[in-house]
Amino acid sequence: MSVRRLAPADQQPKEFAFTGDNLDWAKGQIAKYPEGRQASAVIPLLWRAQEQAGGWVPQKAIEHVADLLGMAYIRVLEVATFYTMFNLEPVGKHHVQLCGTTPCVLRGADALKKVCKEKIGEEHHVTADGKLSWTEVECLGACVNAPMAQIGYDYYEDLTPENFAKLLDDLAAGRQVATGSQIGRQCSAPEGGPTTLTDLPERPSTPTPKEPALADTEPKRPGEAANVREEGTPKPPVGDASEGSKTTRRE
Repeated sequence: MSVRRLAPADQQPKEFAFTGDNLDWAKGQIAKYPEGRQASAVIPLLWRAQEQAGGWVPQKAIEHVADLLGMAYIRVLEVATFYTMFNLEPVGKHHVQLCGTTPCVLRGADALKKVCKEKIGEEHHVTADGKLSWTEVECLGACVNAPMAQIGYDYYEDLTPENFAKLLDDLAAGRQVATGSQIGRQCSAPEGGPTTLTDLPERPSTPTPKEPALADTEPKRPGEAANVREEGTPKPPVGDASEGSKTTRRE
């Protein structure tokens, strides 16, 4: 993993503090943990700080979370720089996380990178109007509908250079866009519709039961337990005087 650093000082806000609602929420998260274990809430608090800051985690937000949890600044910085879900520099209003893992690449993700560079610029660059930015990420778990991208909290799947370019244009212009598959696929169904179980044999409208059904007043007969087995008959020991065996006894 490449080194992740905080944004330059000229991009950092002078201060950060949770809003009243977010502070109440943060205190509720901290209260879930026993005394001395408040540091366990660091990830949800950083996530809420990122949401409040507009999609990234400023240095002052890291320090604010550390103060709330009684942690050293460096410990919270270690968490923020380790997990790539935390953006350490400003992002656009619509931050595109483009999957670059093998299944998406095999389905054309490289062509989508070119679209991002044409429409937005280089990775981590924010457009002049502040609307768009992008970065390549690892698998987002929608391989069956590859290639795909996550924008905000939504997935956009079955992307092509054409529909992806239109999607970015629509987002930048503030037009409403459809989430999920961009080719009309239903969930993860095959492209073009179902391909199996399309020609089922006709079933008789009134099947003939093999034995008469039980009436509501009749008790249902339980089946034999799965662990019931017929016990084998042991063989008589050698020299046994049982019937059918001949033994010789010394006087």
